[in-house]
Amino acid sequence: MRVLECVVNVSEGRDTAVLAALSDSVAPYLLDVHSDADHNRSVFTLIGEEAPRLLASRALQLMNINDHSGVHPRLGIVDVVPFVPLFDAQWSDAERARNDFAQWAAAELQVPCFLYGDERTLPDIRRTAWSSLVPDVGPSKPHHTAGAMCVGVRQPLIAYNVWLAGVDLATTKAIASAVRSESIRTLGLQVGEFTQVSINLVMPEISNPADAFDAVRQHTEIHHCELVGLIPRDILLSIPAGRWEELDLAEDRTIEWRLENR
Repeated sequence: MRVLECVVNVSEGRDTAVLAALSDSVAPYLLDVHSDADHNRSVFTLIGEEAPRLLASRALQLMNINDHSGVHPRLGIVDVVPFVPLFDAQWSDAERARNDFAQWAAAELQVPCFLYGDERTLPDIRRTAWSSLVPDVGPSKPHHTAGAMCVGVRQPLIAYNVWLAGVDLATTKAIASAVRSESIRTLGLQVGEFTQVSINLVMPEISNPADAFDAVRQHTEIHHCELVGLIPRDILLSIPAGRWEELDLAEDRTIEWRLENR
């Protein structure tokens, strides 16, 4: 089975009417939505190549980057569009889908696109966009309401938040730096009365949510954890089931379960 997943990060996590309209626009292809009001960001887990185009088109009708505020960094309203090969799909399939989407977004929406994958990482774009890095596709300046898109190809990763209580932001950032590695990307953020180590587990076969939890717990007590989006089933099964509840994990939050129960 050749499946392309697309995990679109949208810069809206508060307006329930907008989020409902976005979800409706991709309903046949939607596996999961995770929204965060403090980040002011939502993660739409989609299947196929048509769905991200439908979502992006609807977002441009409803949203304006100039009205946005939130603790998570962003370049645009449709901020990150990664294509992920699943099962028998190949990296080349995802790369072609990425390139096709970027060309479409530039031509149809007039939104500039920065590409990541073999060329560079997403953090590279965050650091250098609009300074030393210009868009790979599309206009040379941000769209006046949509900003820009980061369009990529990647292997499955796990997005994961570790929430801390009574820990100041400087200390949280220091903890995020201490646990950061090749397989664990981190940010230290203030989220309301809490702080948070926001994590991307980019090599989950090396560092899974239990590893991330334990790494943070070496430095401080943890209030709670949060899985953002879905987890591959093989990674879930590599973690003792007795830890799933404290780690915010479950079988029905795997990619495979959602595909089987659409």
